[in-house]
Amino acid sequence: MPSFGQIVIGPPGSGKSTFCAGMCEFLTRLGRKVAVVNLDPANDSLSYNCAVDISTLVTLNDVMENLKLGPNGGLIYCIEYLEKNLDWLEKKLKELKGYYFLFDCPGQVELYTHHTSVRNVVRQLEKWDFRLAAVHLVDSHHCSDPTKFISVLLTSLSTMIHVELPHINVLSKIDLVEQYGKLAFNLDFYTDVLDLNFLLDHIKDSPFTQKYKKLNEALVGLVEDYGLVSFKTLDIQSKESMIEVMKSVDRANGYPFSDLDDNKGNFSQLMSSAVGTDFEFFRTAAIQEKYMRDEDETQQPT
Repeated sequence: MPSFGQIVIGPPGSGKSTFCAGMCEFLTRLGRKVAVVNLDPANDSLSYNCAVDISTLVTLNDVMENLKLGPNGGLIYCIEYLEKNLDWLEKKLKELKGYYFLFDCPGQVELYTHHTSVRNVVRQLEKWDFRLAAVHLVDSHHCSDPTKFISVLLTSLSTMIHVELPHINVLSKIDLVEQYGKLAFNLDFYTDVLDLNFLLDHIKDSPFTQKYKKLNEALVGLVEDYGLVSFKTLDIQSKESMIEVMKSVDRANGYPFSDLDDNKGNFSQLMSSAVGTDFEFFRTAAIQEKYMRDEDETQQPT
């Protein structure tokens, strides 16, 4: 019987551990047996009860102290050490048959865009009959800055191509989307990644940005040519938001087709996960109405 799960990745501060804690609690209440696997050797303050913890194998602090490496080099060493000791991971996972897995991964972006160890670990998990989907979290406030959003698009695209898993990109902390400024476009422009040439027009005009204008145009063209990147939104405290992300992940990793649940409930679960009842446009519009302020609401009364 295959095992199903999520590989939770994203840059530091994007909310990976919070997502794992929230998703674990959410899925548990839905009746799934969930095991969280911490694969981040720098995460020494866990917000959840993990079934497997890489710190019992290697920790970042020990590597930095004994090998005199910096944080980035030490983290790469830890993941390479995990790759060389996959028998340890296999033994731990075999003790959790029948569980749904959440893998909380490190936040170093290079591990998913350049380095090969995480990809090799994922390949081995697939050989052990794990059906996985990558959940890539990025902070939604980057949408308020066109140059940052272009960087997010490139990181997301590079990660999708490099990790080679069914992939769900998520704008996390959507309730704080306008914390650093009002968005130039409606929310669906960012979630559906529409015509990015309009985004270029909103980059602040300065000698620095003018110098890289053609580069920005080329990068935007690259993202559009691939046509792979889109985003879901997430408010970890919203049940509706969690359901939408869960359904997207279930469609990606094939969980509705499994026989982990009783056969009686399988058909209804398949239909609810594989077929969305709401059009995406209306769902995004409802999120925008909830979390984004209109022009009139921002004006002070006279």
